[in-house]
Amino acid sequence: MKHLFYILITFFILTSCSEYQKALKSDDIATKFKMGEDLYNAGKFSKANRLFEQIIPSYRGKPQAEKLMFLNADASYQLEDYYISGYHFERFVSAYPNSEKIEEASFKSAKSYYQLSPVFSKDQTETMTALEKLQEFINLFPESTYLAEANELVKELDYKLEKKAFSIAKQYNRISDYKAAIASFDHFIIDFPGTLFREEALYHKFDSAYQLAVKSVEYKKQERLETAKQYYNNFKKAYANSEFKEEADEKFNDIEQQLENYTIKS
Repeated sequence: MKHLFYILITFFILTSCSEYQKALKSDDIATKFKMGEDLYNAGKFSKANRLFEQIIPSYRGKPQAEKLMFLNADASYQLEDYYISGYHFERFVSAYPNSEKIEEASFKSAKSYYQLSPVFSKDQTETMTALEKLQEFINLFPESTYLAEANELVKELDYKLEKKAFSIAKQYNRISDYKAAIASFDHFIIDFPGTLFREEALYHKFDSAYQLAVKSVEYKKQERLETAKQYYNNFKKAYANSEFKEEADEKFNDIEQQLENYTIKS
């Protein structure tokens, strides 16, 4: 019985492969469509795509084209070929704005771009595109069953941009470009008012101002020390018990001592 079972399975696989090869070589677009749909439903998305791509031009303008375009886009999506699925879903949404699949297609188009968003340390152009697509979806379908997931994806991408902006500002501090660091931390605090990195950002902004002051030429030093002192006061007022308190206080004491020297000289 076991031997018979394996014979039947082998026969089924060979027959299926044979039918698929016949469909690929056939000129009958209906046969290709039927075989492609069966393969799609069976989860064999790569094979389904090969058949769909062959017949899409032939179905252009026909009633079956709507279903074909959706299946083709979704097969690419299931294969995690997100560049292709995003493109095809966008075409579907543009071509069939009244389709019953419009909501799903719009969401999967946006989510395809989300999937293309890289880690925060890399260029975030695709993240910005994904955010635009997701926001468009949210605006168009405020009652969607996908709304909660879309909002979570937006939140995740926003956080990625936040980490990117923060890391850039810290990098300026690390390479001793203190003017750029101060400006970047200022922009970061304005752009992300609710950020979890606010305490650290205010500390590093103060530290950048301190480093800029103590490493300045003499005629600029006093003014820059005063500016750094102001940043310290802002930081201390917001985070009196900060984890950076000891380091900040040590630098502040150095500022006070140096400013005192200017008072004695005058």
